[in-house]
Amino acid sequence: MNKIYNPKPETWSNILERPTKTVDDIEATVKEIFKEVQKKGDEAVAKYTSLFDGVAFKNIEVSSAEITEAISKVSNELKAAIQLAKSNIEKFHAAQKTERVQIETIEGVICWQEKRPIQKVGLYIPGGTAPLFSTVLMLAVPATIAGCKEIVLCSPPDKNGNINPAILYAANLCGVTKILKVGGIQAIAGLTFGTETIPKVYKIFGPGNQFVTVAKQLATQFGVAIDMPAGPSELLIVADDTAVASFVASDLLSQAEHGVDSQVILVSTSKNFIDAVETEIQEQITVLPRKEIAEKAIANSKLIFVENDAIALDLINEYGPEHFIVCTACDDFYIDKIENAGSVFIGNYTPESAGDYASGTNHTLPTNGYAKNYSGVNLDSFLKAMTFQKISEKGILNIGKAIEIMAEAEGLRAHKNAVTLRLKAIENEK
Repeated sequence: MNKIYNPKPETWSNILERPTKTVDDIEATVKEIFKEVQKKGDEAVAKYTSLFDGVAFKNIEVSSAEITEAISKVSNELKAAIQLAKSNIEKFHAAQKTERVQIETIEGVICWQEKRPIQKVGLYIPGGTAPLFSTVLMLAVPATIAGCKEIVLCSPPDKNGNINPAILYAANLCGVTKILKVGGIQAIAGLTFGTETIPKVYKIFGPGNQFVTVAKQLATQFGVAIDMPAGPSELLIVADDTAVASFVASDLLSQAEHGVDSQVILVSTSKNFIDAVETEIQEQITVLPRKEIAEKAIANSKLIFVENDAIALDLINEYGPEHFIVCTACDDFYIDKIENAGSVFIGNYTPESAGDYASGTNHTLPTNGYAKNYSGVNLDSFLKAMTFQKISEKGILNIGKAIEIMAEAEGLRAHKNAVTLRLKAIENEK
């Protein structure tokens, strides 16, 4: 890891730069695949699945028989763990429900807001070397609680044309309505336009590599919403001598093993602690099955020393981490003043892994600095807020004159007339 001591604020943007490709590098590829999927549907999806995933099959929809077989392959121990995680995620997201908000803004004018589910949602679940069945829980559970009618899941197949059994088990457990063996850009394009097999959806959720991230952003140009620009995983830890170096090192490595383009950062007010963490990383990384991946991610990562907590906080808010672990003598200082972070983990016994799996919070979070302006996935992500209003004769009398004046001032005579006619009708009735 790169050690940096007392970096000046004017250098922070360079020091904290993410190891990601620019959109220009991959946008042309994404646009080409989108265009072909829009025109040729399943034929184009099959072409790119063969090209990128090395597998070809006629039917990309997972059958009930495949789901049954997958369930039988998942150990009882893993099933129990998934069920525990699902229960906690359900509790936390169900608690986010809000009742109808209603108010009489002036006598005779009643306004209210209600939340309704997005009817059709697409869930993208990464596969590959780390099939993220936990992401199924994070997306399908709140979608089900929200009441989404169609929950379509796409996940890339393995070389045998199958989806990981744990993904299928979790999807079936959480009420997913359709599961498709397709990943990457072609999956996002399919959800955007719809094909003979892939339903068109109204909003797409889920993390992915940089190609998936750009594909999701392109989808918004075709009337499809997305949860957020969610790219390679990242973690920032602020810790001092009150933290346990081995714990901090394990947390940094837990994110580094996600992918070679992941980034982990330690910020500390103690040089000795930074040295201790570096030693722990060198020891722990040697036994990791995904050692090669972690080593490449660690090469993109930083150990940063700063003089005090105030400087540390400013640097962290500038970075806007996806995951933020706080383990210091003054945790409340960071908790109260952090402004830009996707999800916050506090204390020696709150590993980031807890949020990834079973504490109940959602692990689909904004990366690449988007924590400055995006929330992580939550129940409201699957809902739309609709406003209603009902105005009585007394109400239109109370606000009608103001509407007429404002409409006239904006030059919108028909707007004014819509009120004037009603006011005259009321006056004529008297």
